[in-house]
Amino acid sequence: MKKRTDRKIAIAGTAAAAVLLPAVMVGLAQAGVGVPKGLSEAGGNSEPVPSFGPATQPSAPGTPVSPSKSPKTSKLPNVPLNTNPFTTGGGSPGPGDPDTNAANRGKKPKLPAGSGSGGYAKAPDGATVTGVKKLSSRMFDVTIASPALGAEVKTRVMVPEGWKSKTTKTWPVVYAYHGGNNNYTSWTKDSNIEQIIGPYNAMVVMPEGGWNGSYTNWYNGGKGGIPEWETFHIREVIPLMERNFHAGSVRAAIGLSSGGQGAITYAERHAGTFKYAASYSGALNITAPGMPIILTSMNRDAGTAIWGDPITARGNWRKHDATVMVSRLKGTGVYVSSGNGTPGPYDPPNTPPHDAGRIGEQLSGTMTENFVAAAKRAGIPVTSHLYGPGMHNWKYWRRELARSWPAIAASIGARKS
Repeated sequence: MKKRTDRKIAIAGTAAAAVLLPAVMVGLAQAGVGVPKGLSEAGGNSEPVPSFGPATQPSAPGTPVSPSKSPKTSKLPNVPLNTNPFTTGGGSPGPGDPDTNAANRGKKPKLPAGSGSGGYAKAPDGATVTGVKKLSSRMFDVTIASPALGAEVKTRVMVPEGWKSKTTKTWPVVYAYHGGNNNYTSWTKDSNIEQIIGPYNAMVVMPEGGWNGSYTNWYNGGKGGIPEWETFHIREVIPLMERNFHAGSVRAAIGLSSGGQGAITYAERHAGTFKYAASYSGALNITAPGMPIILTSMNRDAGTAIWGDPITARGNWRKHDATVMVSRLKGTGVYVSSGNGTPGPYDPPNTPPHDAGRIGEQLSGTMTENFVAAAKRAGIPVTSHLYGPGMHNWKYWRRELARSWPAIAASIGARKS
């Protein structure tokens, strides 16, 4: 269990600092104290993504975000030191993981050395496919040389029955974002996505999301730079899939834990890009009272590099908070779900309160409840399944994928083959 939005719930420092400092810092941030006027809010842009067919089309100007006030958060749980409740997998980051490559952090985006070109159509910023490995008749891994990440990373693609490499036909597509402590293989390794979506005429694109990328262009002290996960997912992966692998321009985004945050915030920040967005136990209210200090202290070596200092870069935090930006989901289908952290039907009934899975889901559950309440106030239709007892694990997310899929399929026109 390592650092990432999915599991960033460890409070560092002494007991006194863990109790007093967060309250003071968050109180000041919410009051606007110490927030420079006119502070640049870095990290991506808010323009919709056009269809990336053979001919590049210009993006339409986006509309400014009109933040709504985040609702109050219920009492957060006591988080044991050095614990990581938001885990979704296990293992350790790969040697080329952009998040853990501190030497590259903040550098100007550029193609990784020696990446060359694989003869595929490039993304607008020069990102290119350098390799394709066939795993089965309907599954392959694509290696992408990414300027936004300064590295080569992989994206797994599942194609529908009847898909052909040489055709002018396109297919509706689902972009599936994994959670923390995991990688691009997660959806096929841990979930039932092949059984649920496999029978339909839809592609599934499962890009790398980094060990703790939090689905954002990292702030890096205000200078931005590598890693730029939002740019990678929106401005590199989408055009590469559409220009080379017949992904259509009718898209949905789904994700769990931090990937759920990514699915919803991408739909908000790039209005019109996705017809539908679904979050399963997502971190949907990162600026809720008490949450910023929890997240920054959990990130350890990344610290405030992801969104910036929660006080001085408060505007940037709000620009990546799904609850704050909920009004931008008008016209987008939305499904969100979460448990409340108490043991549910798929959990050992005697799981202790300090268990990571209990704490992680209590936090994601609180944030999801806040999101649903904010959507109601903003008049944004949302399908929610706040199912009560349940912890932070794949047993629930498999169920939620199956439950949400009919609406997602209908929104993108996916039908059984």
